[in-house]
Order: sequence, then structure tokens, then C-alpha cells
Amino acid sequence: MLTRAFTKPKRNFKDYGEHSRSGSISEYGDGIVGLMDDLPLISCENHGPTLSLKEVLRTSVGVMGENNRGLTEKVVLSKGRLCALKRFRKVIVGKSEFGTRVERLAQVCKKCEYLVPITAYLYAKRIKLVVCDYYPMGSLADLLSGGRAGQTALNWNERLMIIVYVARAIGFIHAQSPPHEKNMKMNFHGNIKSSNVMINIDLTARLSDYGFVQLADCVEESDNEGAGTSYRENLSQKSDIFNFGLVLLDLLAGVTDPGYIKCIVDTKESVKLGNNAFFEFHVQGKERNQALKVLDIALACTNRSPEARPSIEQILLNLSDILNSTN
Repeated sequence: MLTRAFTKPKRNFKDYGEHSRSGSISEYGDGIVGLMDDLPLISCENHGPTLSLKEVLRTSVGVMGENNRGLTEKVVLSKGRLCALKRFRKVIVGKSEFGTRVERLAQVCKKCEYLVPITAYLYAKRIKLVVCDYYPMGSLADLLSGGRAGQTALNWNERLMIIVYVARAIGFIHAQSPPHEKNMKMNFHGNIKSSNVMINIDLTARLSDYGFVQLADCVEESDNEGAGTSYRENLSQKSDIFNFGLVLLDLLAGVTDPGYIKCIVDTKESVKLGNNAFFEFHVQGKERNQALKVLDIALACTNRSPEARPSIEQILLNLSDILNSTN
């Protein structure tokens, strides 16, 4: 049975909005929360529960992850409902535009079973946050890290299906029409990485943080971003494809640093001949051939030239062929 610890030790974080204090949301004591105005969160669900700022401040039970854009906390609401609360460090738009963008992103996520739903949001002077669905297995980065630390590791078939789910999520995003709406680009994700792939108990996967790069800016590079870090170039569909390729390499061999790609390219033929131990899981026969084909996709996605990278439509066709292959 796969089990994971879903919260991390608390750390201090800087500059989460105007006049904000350092630290996680759950580090607000009852006294400080009592002095704050209780503001209603704006729901993105038609008949969703009414949430308030004080409720989410008081019910946060721990930090799940953090990076240079913000932090994510696990929140246990009334009646035991679990949510993930994402708090941004440096929002780049005003209150009205923030609400417009979040609601539009929520509408898109609601239409795709492979994207994490957005349930509510708040833009206040001291805090800007988004509430999303919670996934008890954590992120793909959590699962891979746990497997490498001696916990139950994902087998090849589980990894392959996660790859397919993520590709379908990207395909849905890249097919958004119109691709631009006012000041937003709707047809790219902007921050695809293993820590933004959320895993259900049945090991189905959903992609989170769609469009969040258009809500908040990065502050400074985090020393503990670690596994699941995305590669940064001009934000576009081609950069999404590159980062998807990095997710594949992480799933195949634990490679998260783009600096190793050339070495993998140079040794690919040796890997195919079985002279080089590359995969971090045991595969043979049909499964090994599938893994080698996914490696080809990963290397095509991480080509130095953006123009040479495949489209997500081509990737989905290739994955379909791999799933249906008999040898």
C-alpha cells in the first residue's frame, strides 16, 4: 500500500503580499486571527460551501510545499473537507483582474478531468490565495521521492498511465480556443513539473497550477525547490513541452536537471542495447520497449530547439501507439 507524509515542517517565508508577515498561514495565532477582518472567500463553484478567511487561517494543518511563487498548505474545513490552499508571494495584477483571471482558469479546469479544480479565492491587502481540491497521495514528486527513499515505488504501468493523464491535461490546455482572452494567454500552462502533478488514491493524475504564472511572479530562487523543478524559458506551448519532457525523465530515471540531457542523448543507443542501466525500475520485454519509446519522446520534448519539439497532439498519438503496442 502506498503511503506518504503529506505535510512538511514549517519554514519561514518572506514577502507574501503587502505588509504581510513571514511564515505559513497556520502560523497566525488565534490572537492575530482575531484582530483580522473576516472576509468571505469568493466561490468558483455553483453551489460550493461558503468559506471565510478566518476559517482557512485557523484550519490549516501544515505546509505541503513551497517554491519561489508561494506556498501550499493542507486545510481541514468543517465536516472534514480537505483542501489545498495556495498563497502567493507577489501577485502581479490588481484585485479586479486577479478575480477575473482566477474565475476564467476555474472555468477551464472544471471542464477537464485531468486538471485540478479551483474552488475559491481571495484578494485582500495582506493575503492573496486560491483554494483547490486536495489529493491525499500528494504530488508525483512526493511519490517518486518516497520510492527512492525505500517506500513502495511506482511500477512501470503506473508511471505510464500518469504520463498519459498529464499529456491529456496538456492537450486540453493547448487546445483552448480562443488562445488569448483580453490580457490572458489560455493555451499554455507555464509551470509543468512533477510537484504540480497531483495523484489520486487510484493513481490517476491531475495537473495543478494551470495559469498561475499569470497571477503571481517569482520572488527569489528557492534553495529547496528540488525535484519537480521546471525549466524556465519564454513561456509558451514549446516550453510546456520541454517541461513535460523533464517530467518524463524524472519518471524514467530520476533526472530533473536539464544539464544531464546531452549525456542521456549520447548514451541512448547504449541504453537501448541494455549496456547501460538507466531506468530506476525493473522492466523487460514489452514494458522495456514501451519505456524506451517514452525515452525517445522525452528526448524529443527536451530538444534544444523549440521548433524541433513535437506538439502535444503528436505526443498523444505516440503514447496511444505505445499503449496499444503488443511487443
